[in-house]
Amino acid sequence: MNTLKILVLSLIIVLFISCGDNDDINIGENDFLIFGHFYGECFGSEECVETFKLTDEELFEDSNDNYLGTEPFNFTVLENSKFEEVKNLIDFFPLELLDENETIIGCPDCADQGGILVQYSANGNVDSWRIDQYKEDIPNYLHTFIDKVNEKIALINN
Repeated sequence: MNTLKILVLSLIIVLFISCGDNDDINIGENDFLIFGHFYGECFGSEECVETFKLTDEELFEDSNDNYLGTEPFNFTVLENSKFEEVKNLIDFFPLELLDENETIIGCPDCADQGGILVQYSANGNVDSWRIDQYKEDIPNYLHTFIDKVNEKIALINN
């Protein structure tokens, strides 16, 4: 009987150790994070729609500037100094976003406040969201990430 208890206890311990939480989001070799912002009442300047793709080794900019953030994208690689400035954006990606049932969060650009586009691809699965810029209209867990996306876009454009 003691041997059975020890075996069951050992199995439970092994299961708990092997099923630990993964609190980190990483960009693997074939994974990416697409991020950007869009403003409808911006009168056609280059900054109205900005979309970027971050991989584990490079940063790209989309030249199509599609307001809806839908494909086809036309990404061209940016210089490595821009990649170095934004490569840690993935560290701010909120894991709660992966559990969102909605792909539109808040009412992006409904009142000319603009919106944020986010696409995350991991292991061939792509999730996409359009997020309001008004913090009072989105969950608190998104606030820091939205700030970081806007900060990184400003760094790229300088």
